Amino acid sequence: MGLYEKLVSGEEKLSLVGLGYVGMPIAVAFARKIKVVGFDLNEQKINLYKSGIDPTNEVGNEVIQNTKVEFTADASRLQEAKFHIVAVPTPVNRDHTPDLSPVEGASRILGQNLTKGSVVVFESTVYPGVTEEICVPILEKESGLTCGVDFKVGYSPERINPGDKVHRLETITKIVSGMDRETLDVIAKVYELVVEAGVYRAQSIKVAEAAKVIENSQRDINIAFMNELSIIFNKMGIDTKSVLQAAGTKWNFLNFYPGLVGGHCIGVDPYYLTYKAEELGYHSQIILAGRRINDDMGKYVAESLVKNLIRAEIPVRGARVAMLGFTFKENCPDTRNTKVIDIYNELLEYGIEPVVVDPAADVEEAKKLYGIAFQDEKALTDMDAVIVAVAHTQFLRLTREELSAMFKQNLRKKVLMDIKGLYEREEFMTEDYIYWRL
Repeated sequence: MGLYEKLVSGEEKLSLVGLGYVGMPIAVAFARKIKVVGFDLNEQKINLYKSGIDPTNEVGNEVIQNTKVEFTADASRLQEAKFHIVAVPTPVNRDHTPDLSPVEGASRILGQNLTKGSVVVFESTVYPGVTEEICVPILEKESGLTCGVDFKVGYSPERINPGDKVHRLETITKIVSGMDRETLDVIAKVYELVVEAGVYRAQSIKVAEAAKVIENSQRDINIAFMNELSIIFNKMGIDTKSVLQAAGTKWNFLNFYPGLVGGHCIGVDPYYLTYKAEELGYHSQIILAGRRINDDMGKYVAESLVKNLIRAEIPVRGARVAMLGFTFKENCPDTRNTKVIDIYNELLEYGIEPVVVDPAADVEEAKKLYGIAFQDEKALTDMDAVIVAVAHTQFLRLTREELSAMFKQNLRKKVLMDIKGLYEREEFMTEDYIYWRL
């Protein structure tokens, strides 16, 4: 009986190393079919899961309360499993070089608890070569085992989109790869247990690693193009969204829009690819140009706000500005690598007082990472300007009257910065408003 059959029969277990926005939904999905050990170093997070609370909001409390995942912060319990999936973050350092410390740390912990006959699959986004050239040596050193003889490895890039209730693990085609044909076959069969959309068998581990980083690099470049168009059209006095809607009537026009590019994928993955390229002597031109544009958008929004405050004859220094939304994307509590912080910091430079409200965000995380305390929605009064930074459902429902109530009542002009273009432009193109969007 092979490993796949033993997993299905309940004779062996699968482990998930890293239970964040990606790892936890994977663990929950597999637990519907086979026995799963869910491991994370964060004891506080593990205790929340054990209490039936989903801090990520990815699957919800009810699902967590009914899942059969064996949540643990005890690394020794990884010894109970034979099929391991590593799903830890891969961020970048301040200088935009890859920070592989989470995946290296996970490899060390797993290596210390690895048993003969195991299969290890990495899901963390990396540049081509990391799995075999960095992770495998760590696994071998810590375990005393030999890759290819005592254990096998593979790579299957995560494609979960945090906050997205449509494109889920089950509904997105899963790329799988293995160090040899036998390993690939086992990995493919295991993922087919939960991925209804099916799997795509990549030619090699490096091909699968490369496929992941170019997916988000392509998206980053396209958004950068839209952001550049937005800057140009704003100078021309043309509404960018209207232009894109008109252009979108052509069948092959790509449906991208300008915006802040944060999070752990689109704003990070391109740097992994360009880092490896530079190691090989090639300096990226298009990819890094797109990164520069997207990284500067927070500053551009802040500068645009200042110009509009001046137009409205509102003193810049001391102005109170409401910021609606702080997370890196809509309907998601994750604030890590949010680009809204760039706007916030720029406003402080101008002597502006930002008042941040985000009913969806992880309050403790924002306090820890940025030192920011969110305000209650009741605090949204007597504002000199309002920036709608994130397209949370709660903000989509705001009416013109509700938005108007946030401003000081004696203003000649109300400055509304609708970064995501949530509202009907015509509704705010009135004498008492200055309406701006990317």
